[in-house]
Amino acid sequence: MVAEESSKFTYIQRLKDDLMICRIVPDSVPVPEYKAGQYIILGMPNPNENNKIVRRAYSIASHPENRDFVELYIRWVRKPLPGRLTTQIFNAKVDTPVSWMQPRGDDLLINEELHTGEKDERRIVCLGGGTGLAPFVSMAQHLHAVGDKREIVVLHGASYVDELGYKDLFTRLEEESLDKGRDKWNFTYRASISRPGENRDWNGHVGRVENFLKPNSDGRMPLEDLVDDKITRENTMFYICGWQGTIDGALNFLDPKGFVTKRKKRQDGSFEVKFESYG
Repeated sequence: MVAEESSKFTYIQRLKDDLMICRIVPDSVPVPEYKAGQYIILGMPNPNENNKIVRRAYSIASHPENRDFVELYIRWVRKPLPGRLTTQIFNAKVDTPVSWMQPRGDDLLINEELHTGEKDERRIVCLGGGTGLAPFVSMAQHLHAVGDKREIVVLHGASYVDELGYKDLFTRLEEESLDKGRDKWNFTYRASISRPGENRDWNGHVGRVENFLKPNSDGRMPLEDLVDDKITRENTMFYICGWQGTIDGALNFLDPKGFVTKRKKRQDGSFEVKFESYG
């Protein structure tokens, strides 16, 4: 039987009625060790099921160097039926108990070596739809904390501007890159809003986040304009997280260019895409 530990919610920030950033802290043990890109399993009793403990995995948004709390970016599932656990989480308050299991998952771990054994120095492109951004919040902060010199691009897609939960953090990280110089910290952030008609003040990218990979009439991706470079298998590694539609949409643009996923890596062990779907 997998061991569970007790904890409490110590911070809850409601971005919308169905979107939150929250933090948990273990009751009697240290904050667990984990790697950027992993997830944690939470559990709470569901009063509609005779207080049966319902568990679900959530990507960790805090970074491994932070030893004070585990941060999560969660949407309340309400359709077609209310989420069995997310409903309990959105009813929680600071100090509400919640159980957790040790972090796990290797689908989105940062690739450090090529199949040849050489250091992986390719550009890192993180593409997150909705709360699929969470593992990339962890990644960006981790890479910043350890002084990684690779180019990092974070692309976030949401329906509405008020769903860009980490916009301020990423904007600060990009401003630091511009201030210090990209030879010291090379970071770029862009968001895309899929319902521009309902976000009249938005003047950034519009459409689904995977459209950053959709070739224009000249065959060039918007991502290539953003980084001012041709995206190739040799210079770029993709990390994708979100609904399956986001994954499929991104792969539809990457497959014709010869990019392959870790799950279908070549015989020599090479690949250029890692992904994790949450539905």
